[in-house]
Amino acid sequence: MIALDDVLVTAYSPDPDGGADRVVRLLGPVTLELAERRIAIVGANGSGKSTLARLLNGLVLPSSGTVRVDDLDTARDGAAVRRRVGFMFTDPDAQLVMPTPVEDVALSLRRLPLTSTERDVAARAALARLGLADRAEVPVHALSGGQRQLLALASVLATEPAVLVCDEPTTLLDLRWRGVVDRLLDDLDQQVITVTHDLDAALRAQRVLVIDDGAVVFDGDPADGVASYRALMQVPT
Repeated sequence: MIALDDVLVTAYSPDPDGGADRVVRLLGPVTLELAERRIAIVGANGSGKSTLARLLNGLVLPSSGTVRVDDLDTARDGAAVRRRVGFMFTDPDAQLVMPTPVEDVALSLRRLPLTSTERDVAARAALARLGLADRAEVPVHALSGGQRQLLALASVLATEPAVLVCDEPTTLLDLRWRGVVDRLLDDLDQQVITVTHDLDAALRAQRVLVIDDGAVVFDGDPADGVASYRALMQVPT
């Protein structure tokens, strides 16, 4: 389980007039226990929802308070936390670094005690699981946007994390690929925590968090959460 205890995230903001830097609150204080299998996080751009997501596997560390994953502290046990919590970015190009899909997935497996042959076999199996077996040797830049997002997901899932955190995983995809990725995420055995602007996806979660101005302003039932977010944004149903 992921637990946040009185977590505050701040940053320094330069004074445009040349004065002393200001401390800006990005998120918090937040206290949460995240145990449900499917959790959606919604909020306006700049509200702090991506900061919250990045706290969950130590990509962002709290300025004060603690984030713990199965009793591991993200500030002290970062490597162990990241073995348990995989992270999927909005733009797959932010995490794809190798020339071909099979090489990229194999790279994510280097931290496991596998031979190069075993990594290759495991990488190809991970690609096949997501329907990319016939794209294993294709240059990554030749893949479509949807295929690159599937490759990014394959690279994360290959290491078998217990939790998957997704930061707007379908924002850059067309309607067809959005449906493909949504179905794959819905069917995973892992706990999946998703930052999303897709309110239909949020409604399929078991729990919705609404973030506004760095604070959790709603936490609970998905239908009520989406209604709360629409009211906050003054969006008619």
